Amino acid sequence: MQVQPVIPRVDIFVLCFYGKSSMRVVLAGYNVDKEVIDELKRHSPARDDVTPETLSASYARISRDPRPADELRAIARQEVERARRSNLAIIFKMGHHSVAEHAVFNFDIIGVSRLALEEIEKFRLCAYTEKSQRYIKLGDDFIIPEEVRGAGLERAYVRTIRAQNSLYHGLYEKLKPYLFNKYRELAENPKNHPVLEGWAKEDARYAVSLATEGQVGLTINARNLELLIRRFAAKKLAELRELNNRIHALAREVAPSIILFIEATDFNARTYDELEEAAQPLFRGGGRAGEKRGPRRSAGEEEVTLAEATLDGDDRILAALLHTSIALPYSLCLRRVRWLTPAEKKEIIKTALRHMEFYDFPPREFEYADLTFSLLVSASCFAQLKRHRMATLTAQDYDPALGVTMPPTIEAIGADREFRELIVRTNETYATLLPKTGPAAAYVLTNAHRRRALLKVNVRELYHISRLREDPTAQWEIREIVGRMTDLARKEMPLSCLLLGGKDRYPDLYKKVFGKLPKITPPSYLKQEPRKSGM
Repeated sequence: MQVQPVIPRVDIFVLCFYGKSSMRVVLAGYNVDKEVIDELKRHSPARDDVTPETLSASYARISRDPRPADELRAIARQEVERARRSNLAIIFKMGHHSVAEHAVFNFDIIGVSRLALEEIEKFRLCAYTEKSQRYIKLGDDFIIPEEVRGAGLERAYVRTIRAQNSLYHGLYEKLKPYLFNKYRELAENPKNHPVLEGWAKEDARYAVSLATEGQVGLTINARNLELLIRRFAAKKLAELRELNNRIHALAREVAPSIILFIEATDFNARTYDELEEAAQPLFRGGGRAGEKRGPRRSAGEEEVTLAEATLDGDDRILAALLHTSIALPYSLCLRRVRWLTPAEKKEIIKTALRHMEFYDFPPREFEYADLTFSLLVSASCFAQLKRHRMATLTAQDYDPALGVTMPPTIEAIGADREFRELIVRTNETYATLLPKTGPAAAYVLTNAHRRRALLKVNVRELYHISRLREDPTAQWEIREIVGRMTDLARKEMPLSCLLLGGKDRYPDLYKKVFGKLPKITPPSYLKQEPRKSGM
């Protein structure tokens, strides 16, 4: 007979004690519309603790104060001035800027140019939702920069932009019936009419300027807001400096203690000018802004090229997957991977991807291999590319010498000559503006004008870009650009890129690799046929 051990009562007590969870989750705060806050303040006694600074100060104490976080917050709310002094000491003297990340701001930024929006959306760790020129029919709103007014060139500038806007409206009126006729089956269902109208808008917008007014909702923490303010203080465009002053004034009123380093620095103001100066002697035909330059586009320059990639990228991702899974140094994992057969390597990659659905991305180990693409893209395409902030994206200025991207639909409706004439006129106005307004001359350029960009992504981020930009709902130009990128990536790293593709293609891609469909398929609206080359 088996004898059951007797557990003393004290042990039972200990087991019960340690088995009881002490977890508490407290909602410390959340974003509230400031007009609601103002209304509440009007109907309640005056108080000083309506500020995100108390959150920063209380969370800063967590690392050194044993009391619960909610208690620390209560103390900070009772002693706002002390909380502000604490923020100043921790951020300025001790250098712990991370505490400022607990304070979050929402800004409505209205009536700024498309050119300014490119600068606003450069900051990685923020959230943006921008007025879309693909979904909203544009009016005739545009900004006239201070630099153009000061140079006495307002008349030529305004005439050119009005001509651009006039062509936009004319193109839209012609493109809409053309697309409804071309895609008759889609047009039969009224639910598809917004899609077809959107296609007309997205092709017509290639005629409008970077001065076109837009708006964006910006959510940003105090640490990144301080960085934005400091960088914008050094910008050459007057519009950005004005925006900077307005944002800073609003934030300072609410939270003066957590936005400290705001002055323009030589690092932000001078670095790229000095790099340009250092680069000039290295190349023939160089010149300063406004001077005549030599040819700036190489013969046969491709829109998409793979500039470089991690050597043995597939092997390095495989080694990283093994490193996470077994207790061996990475160097031994990499050595072992190099002994594997192609079939064995593929089986490991398949194991890593087997349970992935269309909304998932590969494991983080796929970040250990990089690809760098050299791109030649229109402003219209760049506006979407810049949203992928986890990638590394740098770009040259827009340059008329690089030509323009004209949607094929514009030729299809017989408006290509009119479009090209507008580009010639725009380029002439740009050449007039450039010597007197410098970077502000770019306002007059159109969404069709091009720039060179350098985009570095790891394989995991490329999956994200591919899922979003290769499905039928994506705009045609970026879909083609990303399609070329993924083709090059598959040749370089065929195993890691097994499931690259748009959301709509995911079931077919998965079936090709695993011989069966995934558990979850994309929504049916993603299965429509995409337009080819803007047609």
